[in-house]
Amino acid sequence: MKTRLTLLISALLCFTILDAQEDKKLDSLLSVYATQSDDTTKVKTLHQLFIHLRHKDARQAFTYNKESLSLSKKLGYPLGEGTAYLNLAYYYRFLPNVDSARFYFEKSVRILKKNTEKERWWFTLNEYATFETLQGNFNKALSLADDGMQIASELKSGTRLIDNLQRKSTIYMDTGDFKMAMETALEASRIIDTLVVQNPKRKAIALADIGRIEMLRGNYERSLEPMQESLGIFEKLNDEVWIATVLIEIGNLYWYLKDYDNSQKKYEESLEISYQMKRDDFVAANLANLGLILQDKKQYGKAIEYLEKGNTIARKIGSINNVIINHNDLGTAYFSNRDYLSSIKNHSVAIRLADSIAALDILADGYFGRSQAYEGSGDYAKALLDQREFQKIRDSVFNENKSRQIEELKTQYETEKKEQQIALQEKDIAVLEKEAQISYQQKLLLGGGLGFSLVALGLGFYGFRQKIKRNRLEKEKINAELAFKRKELTTHALQLAKKNETLEGLKQKANALKEADSGNTGYQQLIRAINFDLQDDNNWENFARYFEEVHKDFNSKVKTKYPQVTSNELRLLALLKMNLSSKEIANILNISLDGIKKARYRLRKKLDITTEDSLQDLVLSL
Repeated sequence: MKTRLTLLISALLCFTILDAQEDKKLDSLLSVYATQSDDTTKVKTLHQLFIHLRHKDARQAFTYNKESLSLSKKLGYPLGEGTAYLNLAYYYRFLPNVDSARFYFEKSVRILKKNTEKERWWFTLNEYATFETLQGNFNKALSLADDGMQIASELKSGTRLIDNLQRKSTIYMDTGDFKMAMETALEASRIIDTLVVQNPKRKAIALADIGRIEMLRGNYERSLEPMQESLGIFEKLNDEVWIATVLIEIGNLYWYLKDYDNSQKKYEESLEISYQMKRDDFVAANLANLGLILQDKKQYGKAIEYLEKGNTIARKIGSINNVIINHNDLGTAYFSNRDYLSSIKNHSVAIRLADSIAALDILADGYFGRSQAYEGSGDYAKALLDQREFQKIRDSVFNENKSRQIEELKTQYETEKKEQQIALQEKDIAVLEKEAQISYQQKLLLGGGLGFSLVALGLGFYGFRQKIKRNRLEKEKINAELAFKRKELTTHALQLAKKNETLEGLKQKANALKEADSGNTGYQQLIRAINFDLQDDNNWENFARYFEEVHKDFNSKVKTKYPQVTSNELRLLALLKMNLSSKEIANILNISLDGIKKARYRLRKKLDITTEDSLQDLVLSL
């Protein structure tokens, strides 16, 4: 629901600007067009005809745009030519033809970049950013949004800057960077408040963004108020597009709260408006969300019906991300309905499409869902293979994040040294302050001849103090980054625990089947394969490497202070350092809960510690 909604919001940010241009009725435009000669004014009218017809009659809109492009080339009118290429990109985006759309976006940007009228260039960059967001190319979308912000600054346009910030906030939501999403949304809101002419629509969008981010961060109670305030503003403006959108958001919020009846009601209200507007993208989103609600209410047959309808429309409008998500949702619904073959089929389609665009998160969802379907159908060997693929992708995503943050880790590596330097510098400052006071008194006695020396000392002291201030600010930043890295490490540990728990479950089922069919040797091979994966030291080596990057020198400190500790006990100490539960530690180390209790007891005895609390305190102090 989250991903489908944020992609829809990203598209909406573009539609908001485009729909503002549809201020003339078709008959009026055609009347003007019929009387015009072949000049730049006619090019502009042809553009308006395209805008008016692009959703109502795409083929006729294409015809008018083709004439506009031909006339612009004939007149040597680059603004008209660049705009016509933009319209072609828009047309192919909804055909859909992704390659052609991207080709014409690039062509439009190249031509309009050379034009002195920067407004159209800014507008094209925003359209292009929307397209790349819908295709899941978030880095490219952010780059285009940054380019748009640069132009908005050159134009000294607060409203354009707000649009770019709100677009970036939506992209950050898509990538799961809720901290940056909130910072960007609040920045947009602050600029809105400084506008001389009030803009209630953009204010309502900002409120919706803030509410959505709070929802995605799990702050559900804080999310409802800004969303309801946003909906009230849009209802006063009679803006059907955004009313439908915020209703979806509120429906999502109720879904997170497990209030399925209210969630379904909001989706149905949005769906009704979407049908009235003839907006397929909204219809598809609402149908898919209603399908998920019905699935949660265990009405699997009806859920599949809604999801199939939504998927058909998603394919038509060409949002590949939504198509992948829909197939995974269908796979889950069929699995819940015990139709394992249909579940496998839909997850397989999602896996193929996600792999084609390297969408790792939803690719992992596909493998996980298909592994469950294979298990349900009794094909445990394929279930195990898909489970391994799921874990491999999860590890890959973790490693990718790690690579992006390598420079931050290097900074963290130097933190302890910098802290020592700061401590020494603070002592030096105290000495300098004392010396400065004495020196000042001496210089007053000695007279003004030494005044210059005092000024020099003061300036040097000020520069030194500023350096300390910068170091402190840098330390605060490093601490924030370290907190994030600790969260990533915990996520990796829990994923490792979940994998081992799943494998152990498969092993137990295989053992049960082996006993029921003692003549089949295939089960023994499966059990050996599971045991091999459970005992694979590579998993622990990867985890240990991440752990050492966050808890620098922990292992060496333990070995120095307690040389009698074994390698297995060192593993236990590392997991205790992360404050994991006994069950999570047991899953990671692949031993029983009783085994963990005995290991803790032996460790306390070896370290001469009397209580469990004393052991935890010791670990945290290292």
